[in-house]
Amino acid sequence: MIVDIINKKRLGEELSYKELDTFFNGYLEGKVKDYQMAALLMAICIKGMTEEEVFALTKIFIDSGDILDFDELGVLVDKHSTGGIGDKVTLIIAPIVAACGCPVVKFSGRGLGYTGGTIDKLESIGGFRTDLSDEEIYEQIKKIGIVITGQTKDIVPMDKVIYALRDVTGTVSSVPLIASSIMSKKIAGGADKILIDVKVGKGALIDNEKEALELCDLMKKIGKIYHREVRTKISDMNVPLGYAIGNSLEVLEAMDILQGKEDNNCLVELCYDLASEMVSMSKGISKEEALKLVKEAVNKGYAYQKFLELVNSQGGSIEKISVSKKEKYIIADKSGIITNIDALELGKLSVMLGAGRSSKEDKIDYSVGIRLHYLVGEEVRKGDTLATIYVKSKVKLPKTKDIFEIKKKRTLKKNR
Repeated sequence: MIVDIINKKRLGEELSYKELDTFFNGYLEGKVKDYQMAALLMAICIKGMTEEEVFALTKIFIDSGDILDFDELGVLVDKHSTGGIGDKVTLIIAPIVAACGCPVVKFSGRGLGYTGGTIDKLESIGGFRTDLSDEEIYEQIKKIGIVITGQTKDIVPMDKVIYALRDVTGTVSSVPLIASSIMSKKIAGGADKILIDVKVGKGALIDNEKEALELCDLMKKIGKIYHREVRTKISDMNVPLGYAIGNSLEVLEAMDILQGKEDNNCLVELCYDLASEMVSMSKGISKEEALKLVKEAVNKGYAYQKFLELVNSQGGSIEKISVSKKEKYIIADKSGIITNIDALELGKLSVMLGAGRSSKEDKIDYSVGIRLHYLVGEEVRKGDTLATIYVKSKVKLPKTKDIFEIKKKRTLKKNR
């Protein structure tokens, strides 16, 4: 039966609800082996799924655990990103939105492929707990209006085990699997309104706009089935988001932005845009009105204070954030303008350093990572430090040209 289901999908045929239920619940119960599930996931990646299959799989995921209900708190808005290199957006916008008076309960995941996970980043804060119980989630959201935690054992346990397997079997970049994974968590987590940030580019799970649009459409349809308002945004991920890549480094950058220390790059613009969308959805106001509230929350320190409340409530201490003191450098080999920074190569480098996983059993080193000193469009001189690499062990750095594209400035010829 199990092999028959694998072969059926390998041939591109549609699987019934019963077949999907048998296979996926069999895996959750330990009756289906890792290698069998990996085979089916790969077949899905190659052959795809019909909408009916995606709807069925999403239901199977949701029904594998509990569904939270926060109706007494009013409208609950949630955001999810499909992931990218240097994507620390949740760490920034969740405190901003909560500081604007909109409750945020965020169930986040670990890294997938070369993309970092919000839970991994939060766990770089010494003592920070990402395993809150349902009761603790309810109490914290009532007390401070914000929770960011991993999936509890009772919330979509199916996704938790499939998520980990996808990460190490080359089955991450599948629109049907991404849609079912995201939407099952959002719906089971009690979100009323959902904002999805779909990253597209070399440093994202999805590298083309066609698949991004397909994913957006699919998630809106799933939302409609469960009476949830779903809005989507497609954003570029060909270059890294911000200056930091790596768990502790990204937390520190998020803290700087929340304190208004960085206000002039595409990461900040994206965070303000997404936060405004969430506040607009939650309060039922225009995005322009929401943007004013968002900027006020940052400028008056409310957002950073909310971040500190979040950390303290979940047992963390920002004094315990550690960054390796052993540094290497990528140096500019010529002068000119940076026209491109390869996000994918930086993602690969971060995993090589130990900031990501190559297998399910790998432990992350929170202290390693990459700090860029320049972004696309900025001018550099030969010999400038383009990036600082925080390492713990010997690692062979890529050549400058493999990551940074630098073109000489054009000079106007004088008229003779």
